[in-house]
Amino acid sequence: MKHSTFGHDVRSCLSFVAIAALGACAAPAFAAGLECSRAATGTEKAICADENLRKLDVQLSTVYSRLAAAQPGQRGELRRAQLDWLKTRDRCGTDTGCIATRHEERLTALQAQLRYVDAYKPDDVDREALQELQQAVEAMRKTDAEFPLEKVIDALSIKTGTTSFFNTRDGNRSGEDGHFPTVQPKGVTADEWRALRASGIEGGGENGAGSYTLMDIDGDGQRDLVINTYVGGTGLFNEISVLRRKGAKFTGVGAPGQSGQADASGPSSLYMTNGRGSNQAAEWVLLRGRVYAAYRNSQYGVDNVYLLRPLTVVGGVPTLTVRYRYRLSIPKVQKDEEKGPETTLDSTLHAALTRALGLVNTREAVSADKPLCPIPEGTSDDDRSNYTSYGPGHYSYEIVGDVPVRIGPQCYIGRLVDWFGRYTAKGKLLASFSMRKPLDFEREQTYTVQGVRSVVGTAASISAFDFGN
Repeated sequence: MKHSTFGHDVRSCLSFVAIAALGACAAPAFAAGLECSRAATGTEKAICADENLRKLDVQLSTVYSRLAAAQPGQRGELRRAQLDWLKTRDRCGTDTGCIATRHEERLTALQAQLRYVDAYKPDDVDREALQELQQAVEAMRKTDAEFPLEKVIDALSIKTGTTSFFNTRDGNRSGEDGHFPTVQPKGVTADEWRALRASGIEGGGENGAGSYTLMDIDGDGQRDLVINTYVGGTGLFNEISVLRRKGAKFTGVGAPGQSGQADASGPSSLYMTNGRGSNQAAEWVLLRGRVYAAYRNSQYGVDNVYLLRPLTVVGGVPTLTVRYRYRLSIPKVQKDEEKGPETTLDSTLHAALTRALGLVNTREAVSADKPLCPIPEGTSDDDRSNYTSYGPGHYSYEIVGDVPVRIGPQCYIGRLVDWFGRYTAKGKLLASFSMRKPLDFEREQTYTVQGVRSVVGTAASISAFDFGN
């Protein structure tokens, strides 16, 4: 990719920040940054007087220039968007905090666009790999409609030629964080160990938790390095990054950083997994002679599998979508796994719950604005919403649907939740169904749900991939 060379051509224009007032310079003129000798507005003068703001302005100008050069056919649209942003930024006046926030927001947005433009574009081999994966899943579902994806991925997974090891701790001192091993791990060759030591590898996240896998990703006969770093946080995140073996060291791929320039000094982040509030996983597979990270992101009724090419800047990726239908039921005998005793539901309640559960898969026919239970006269405006929805959810589970539950003359609000399509090897959707009377938030009943799935179809596409997904 060529870098913009328009820096000297823009001296005839006022500046990056004043260009909105002129509207006369070509789009690449934004590359110049602020020319402080001509600063006229309060915002421009505030930027010139603040070193941090000047640096942000230069960074933003650089990224803008690279993006304009990379997309010559979209310069007009890019320039119009930039002019609109300048108007918004200038409303900050001389408030340096506000100006910094606007610059950082725009810089992040432009870097995301540049990352996608710079990203690897799937080729014919990638499309063939996606087709092979889809055909294998379709063939497997003829004999196993419940676990065809899992069985195909397992058959394609790389099981040999890899070595894994973990961060270590020097002693048993309380609070000691883990760090990269100081002793050569078992399975790591002497040559690999020298390269690892020379590369200054450190993949420790929260409490120094991290692990490593050596495997030949690019097929050059030398093993590359996969780093799994526990980031922690509310979602219990893990970040998976890769380094290529190049000569006597392991190096990164290089993606646009804060300066807008490629940075190959560190690991190239490939994807993240959320351990709470999602259902995500990945397996290393071999398709059409290429190594992919088959990254799965699941929800109720659907698995999206992204074939990520490691050692690339990820953008659009081959994606297999697998859709499921569930046969849902509420066991008449309910067992509280925490308390132990079993409860047998009476026939009337069980029948009502079964009818309500039958509405879930056709929940699109239920309008979100239509009350699930009749709203009594005199109900306040604040309380009316409690008749159309069960209420707020929680990030740690997925709301599948809210439905009415009718037992005789009484109407209850019911909700089915699951854990983002998480499915056990025993053939069971992890889900539960709760019900309560409208406005009765203190008393609710929750029942275990059994759900057996079957694949109803697959679709292949090239989809945009978000690193955190």
